[in-house]
Amino acid sequence: MIEVVIAEDQTLLRDALSTLLGLETDIAVVGLAGNGREAHTLVRQHQPDILLTDIEMPDMTGLELAALLRREESGTRVLIVTTFDRPGYLRRAMEAGVAGFVLKDGPSADLAGAIRRIAAGERVIAPELAARAWDEADPLSDAERRLLRLAEAGLESGAIAEASGLARGTVRNYLHSAIGKLGATNRIEAARIARQKGWL
Repeated sequence: MIEVVIAEDQTLLRDALSTLLGLETDIAVVGLAGNGREAHTLVRQHQPDILLTDIEMPDMTGLELAALLRREESGTRVLIVTTFDRPGYLRRAMEAGVAGFVLKDGPSADLAGAIRRIAAGERVIAPELAARAWDEADPLSDAERRLLRLAEAGLESGAIAEASGLARGTVRNYLHSAIGKLGATNRIEAARIARQKGWL
């Protein structure tokens, strides 16, 4: 039996995925999480074969969660299931060591098949993304990416400094660097560009 934890912040979709996979005779859903931190706790508790996770989630993104599990040398393999067909996301996912990256608009039978293949040790990548994954490298550092997310949320420099625990001058330097790397005119434009390319 292939044991799976599902991490998805949309309740309806999380329940639908659980129901669909529950119809498979060789797949058992052992945990459901609404954010990255809950998913991390469930993975440590159940040690499932597969973590099926979205990218955009509260508290910890699917990519951050995958990177954390990799650092912890978890035996759980990560399958990203997302609506975002951005090559930048796939590239970051591969760098985080994910075993699979598929799109939500695919047939449910394909999802079950991807889980079986990953459980057997294979890597599964949506073919429409694979060819474009390495077209353009992500120039942002983790710190720049984190601060751009805060800027994207509308926070001013002082609030960003407080939320990140960094000095205002450090925040300004990181954001200035990110703006320059992305060829943007300000932090909001930089965040928009990074979001469109899948780098946030």
